[in-house]
Amino acid sequence: MNSIAPRADSTSATPQFDRQFSTKDFDFELPSELIAQHPALERTASRLLDGRSSPAVHRIFRDLPQLLQAGDLLVFNDTKVVKARLFGEKASGGKLELLIERVVSGHEVVAHMKVSKKPRIGDWVYLYSTTSEPIKAQLIGRWPNEDGALFRFELSHDPYWVMEQFGHVPLPPYVTHEDEQEDEQRYQTVFAKHPGAVAAPTAALHFDEALFEELAFKGIEKAFVTLHVGAGTFQPVKVDNIADHTMHFERYQIPQETLDAIKECKARGGKVIAVGTTTGRTLESYAKTHAASGDTNIFITPGFQFETVDMLITNFHLPKSTLMMLVSAFAGYEHIMALYKTAVEEKYRFFSYGDSMLLQRTTA
Repeated sequence: MNSIAPRADSTSATPQFDRQFSTKDFDFELPSELIAQHPALERTASRLLDGRSSPAVHRIFRDLPQLLQAGDLLVFNDTKVVKARLFGEKASGGKLELLIERVVSGHEVVAHMKVSKKPRIGDWVYLYSTTSEPIKAQLIGRWPNEDGALFRFELSHDPYWVMEQFGHVPLPPYVTHEDEQEDEQRYQTVFAKHPGAVAAPTAALHFDEALFEELAFKGIEKAFVTLHVGAGTFQPVKVDNIADHTMHFERYQIPQETLDAIKECKARGGKVIAVGTTTGRTLESYAKTHAASGDTNIFITPGFQFETVDMLITNFHLPKSTLMMLVSAFAGYEHIMALYKTAVEEKYRFFSYGDSMLLQRTTA
């Protein structure tokens, strides 16, 4: 593993295909009652489908330490979900909703906007708050260019303060209830550190401090990367040929100590286990570019050559999503589709608040 390289403006990888896949190849029937609306009562009480072999083995997440070996390395995404969902109105009184995708600098943010009629460049909107002084946001342009789907706003107050005081937890679109106090705690990892995500790195939601202690006692190490998960993670693939899909960009950073830990793990014959697809994308972005920080839109599809990640812990993903394509690239398309069939038949809980899988990289 190389040392930290100068910051790159962006990283990407061109998909490689071992056959011509279409988006419908990653579709499957999912009964709506299997979409988890709330987390398990205890983080480690969720189910774990051990998919390292066929047939898969049904386990509980707290079994994880018995499935790994001393000298293995778990790598986590330590991003912190911010309360990025804000409500307000235009000067005309029309209601609107902002979902802040990222804080650019100072008071400037990039956001998704839901509104019946979009305000014009230069217009002010007013965000709901309990302060005597209004929280204002001025529309200053589009992002990433003048035709971009997102909007640039200049806030009258510090964006992180505004979100913390008046924002709502940006629950995924398939969670139907409004955010509650439970969500502030459970839609966040126990080690979340760096604010900036609008979606949780959900595979890591299953870990608690007691499990970390058990893993450490067995000699299983841990390290961290940061990738600020964007709302684009929930966007469906809208093209038939997946090679035509354009991935969204997300910011990431890998500390030198994590790069060192990975190198040492490989040298001693241990396995690098990515906890979540966001961690996996971050590590493989670095492997392709040697840039330890930047923006990545790496698109991992069947045929992709993994260089760092040996095993993957991941939740169950949306049909026809880029994450279905990623896990198919990692563990094999046919194997993943069989695992998902088993998960549906056995009534595993799906998506962010659902259960998880343990996968091993295919050697094919």
